[in-house]
Parts: sequence; structure tokens; C-alpha cells
Amino acid sequence: MSFLDFDAHSYPYSSRRTVVYAKRGMVATSQPLAAQAGLHVLEQGGNAIDAAVATAAALTVVEPTSNGIGSDAFAIVWYRGQMYGLNSSGPSPMAMSFDALRERGLDKMPTFGWMPVDVPGAPAAWAALVERFGTFTLAQNLDGAVALASEGFPVSPVASFYWQSAMKRLPELLQGSEYEPFFRLFAPDGDAPKPGQLFRSLDQARTLQMIGTSGARSFYEGDLADRIDAFARETGGLLRKSDLAAYQPEWIDPISIRYRGCDVWEIPPNGQGIVALIALGILEKFDLANMSPEERAHVQIEATKLAFEVGLAEIADPAAMRVQPSDLLAESFLDSLCNRIGDSAIQPAPSEPNRGGTVYLCTADGDGNMVSYIQSNYMGFGSGIVVPGTGISLQNRGHNFSMDPAHPNALGPGKRPYHTIIPGFLTKDGQAVGPFGVMGGFMQPQGHVQVVSNALDLGLNPQASLDAPRWQWMDGKRVLIESAMAESIVGSLRDRGHDIEVITQGGPFGRGQIIWRQQDDVLAGGTEPRTDGTIAAF
Repeated sequence: MSFLDFDAHSYPYSSRRTVVYAKRGMVATSQPLAAQAGLHVLEQGGNAIDAAVATAAALTVVEPTSNGIGSDAFAIVWYRGQMYGLNSSGPSPMAMSFDALRERGLDKMPTFGWMPVDVPGAPAAWAALVERFGTFTLAQNLDGAVALASEGFPVSPVASFYWQSAMKRLPELLQGSEYEPFFRLFAPDGDAPKPGQLFRSLDQARTLQMIGTSGARSFYEGDLADRIDAFARETGGLLRKSDLAAYQPEWIDPISIRYRGCDVWEIPPNGQGIVALIALGILEKFDLANMSPEERAHVQIEATKLAFEVGLAEIADPAAMRVQPSDLLAESFLDSLCNRIGDSAIQPAPSEPNRGGTVYLCTADGDGNMVSYIQSNYMGFGSGIVVPGTGISLQNRGHNFSMDPAHPNALGPGKRPYHTIIPGFLTKDGQAVGPFGVMGGFMQPQGHVQVVSNALDLGLNPQASLDAPRWQWMDGKRVLIESAMAESIVGSLRDRGHDIEVITQGGPFGRGQIIWRQQDDVLAGGTEPRTDGTIAAF
């Protein structure tokens, strides 16, 4: 079994967390109770796939600030020595069109409301994963989430922070009867829960039970689909039961690029994982390990800008793309991008990525199975649409459609938009090293690049790879940098023409998780210091 060599000690800017080692099983995610739900499944005899589904369902309950039952999902699964990819992002309603927007007095896709709501894929992802690879039934894997929703749970600190922040701004933005169920669910007393305050949702508990016992068919063909359809018709939405019933997640082959002797894997478009691969393909041509930290940061930022320039122009529903993913990873194309990197910051083609919120988790069991899984509404709570009596909070992924009819990502019926959420996976010599991911809208491929480089160029361990201070390219020459970054790096980037803003607290730098498999099949896990990150293991 292959493994990575890394320094067991922490990065100088450490969160004071240490790598977690285990042998029989591990769950890494952004919320302790969700990690425990996955670990419980492992301890009862479930495998890594069961644990991933249990954790994902629990996250819809305990971290509604980033995901919900109405989310989309993607997964990379390593099962019995083989890799599988799952695209469970949903298409737009068949009634969606530019004309449908114009009829409602809209000239662009709104952030909130029914218009950006596409078919949710998360429940279908849970069912598909369990049906193909699971040891337990879907109902068994959702038991932990049902208990959390019905019995209540104490809200964790970071989730509370984002919850309270949202409830300060959303009442002004979500005006209309269609948003009343949202506030009844998430602010029943007129405010967001404080850290440690109990929160429960009996509606969500009942819905999760229905999804579990029906293998998710209730959500797409049964009573839950009827409720979604009825509320959409009542409040001006375009999503219909026929859209839900027609939906099936897609099993696909992940795509990869070679980097420092390893293969880095991502889900192909309509996800933006190829942005990370393009950036890494460019960086493979530089000796980052022997560069100064100042020069290394400049080259990484430039490679990322160029990769986004390509991704934002080309990524779309695969049926609408003008080029194949393999064309964007071709050596000659990567060389042409590499040749554009010089000593000064470049101005990429105009673009302004949006921001978003997501949950990421990874799991591993003692039999060698591993899962990289990501699930999201978008922009925090999503569309602001909650289906009455169900606890179903719907995503707003359609917001990423282009309003340019000539763009491959142009708005259209039954079409999947450019999607920000991306699970990552690393292999070496054909064997699994393990899953990794960094959530956070358009930060995600940037986080993937930085974490992979930390591990493979600098030899940092999983925890140290996540602890290291991050940057995020925003648009043009503008870059946000965490205040823990060395002043010499910040100064050097400014001298090279980058427009740098140092963020002293918080910031949109993503939240990651890593599980690497080492020699003797020992699992080594790192969790995100920027959130309520937890590793549960045994």
C-alpha cells in the first residue's frame, strides 16, 4: 500500500491541533455531532460509504448554515481498490428559460427565491451511494440525523456565528410570503440560536425518516415531491414534481492530473474541479519546493488566476461544453498558460466569482474503503425557500448560470449549471492515499491547490497542510490573505503588483478535511481549524 512521507510536526502557524491517527475507521468533517454520527455507523459494522451518508445527513441538521436536505452533492468513492465518481447536482426546471425570467420582470438570475432553485440532488446521492456500496440500509444510516433533529442538539460555535450573521441581514432581503417558512424554521423565536443553545426540527426529522424508508423516492416521486410541487405553484416557483421524478444522479469517471509523483483526482464538469487540475498542471512545471515562500505564493496565485480564466469561460453542463476536459489538461495547453506567468501579477480575463457556503466530509474504514464527499446549498442557507412542514431548505445553484445566451453555461431548461462544490482524492502508484477537500464557493479549487502543494511540495502532514495560512484570488489582481501569512510574503506580492487585502479575523478561506492512508494502513487525519472541525476515529 502506498503512502506519503511527511513531517509529523505542525506548521509554524499551527492551530495547536495534531494529526489524528487510527486504524479501524475515521470521519473528518466540520461539526462534532455529525462526525460522531458517522463514527457510530462505523462502530456498528458499517463501511466508509455508510459513514459518509450518515455524516452528510446529520450535517443537514446541525449545520443548516451551509447545507440542507435540498442540497446538491458530489462524491469520489474508493471501494475495494477501484475509484468511482458521483455527480448528484440537479438540473434547472424544464420551465426555466430567459423568457421565464423576463416574464417576472427579471433581467438576471436573483440570489434568493424560487428562480435559482434547481432539482436537489443530495437525497438521491445518499440513496445511490448506499444502494451501490453500503452495508446498511438508507434508513439505518439516517437514524443518527433523525435523532439529532427530533431530540434537538446544542448548536456549535461557528455554526451559531454564521447563523446569527445570516439572521441579521436576511430579514431585509427575504421579503414575501414564500420566505415565511424559512424564518419559522430557522428563527422560530425571531433570532438565531446562540452557541450551546438547543435547536430541534421535528419536520426535518419526519422528512429524513421518509427519505430513509423510501430510499429517497418520497422526495422525488411521493409525498415530499407533492409538497415541493404544491408550494412552488402557490408561490411562483417553476420546479415541478415531473422535474423531480425525472432526476437520476450520474455515475462518472473522475479526471486527474499527475503532480509530484501522485495523481490528483476531481469530478469532471459541470463541477469546477478541473480548475484545480489546470492550476496544478501549470505548477507541476515549477520547482516550488526549492522556491522562496514569496516566489512560491506569486506563482501559485498566477496559476490559479489562469486556471479560473479558463474554467469560468468553459465549464458548463457537459452536454453544452465547447471543449472536452482532456483538451483543457493537454500538455500543450498547459504550456501555453505557463508561459504567461512572469515576475508581475497579470490581469486575467474579466470575471468575478461569487461566494458560497458548503460542507465537506471524508471517511475511511479498516477495509481500505474511503469517501470524499461534498454537499451544499449555496451562499449560506441557499435560496431562502423552505417547503412548509418538511424542513427542506432548497439550494440556489441556478444562480451560477450565465445570462449570456452564447455562453456554454447559459441559462436553459433541464440544464446543470457551473457548480462550485468539488471533492478531491489523491492516489499514488495506483493505490489510494486518500480523500481531501476544502469547501467555500470559488475558494474550493484554490484551497485544493494550496493543500495539495503543502503536502506534496513542502511535505506537511494533513493537519499542518490545513493549518497553513491561505490566500484567495478574488478577481483581477485582487487577493485576500490571512493575517498569519508572513509579512515578507505579503510585501513581496504587493511589490509584484498584486492588490493585497490582509484579513485579520475570519475571512472566506474555506474549511477543509483530509484523511491520508499511510504505511501499515494507518489512517492520518487533519481537520479544519477555521471551523468546528472534528475527527472521530477508532
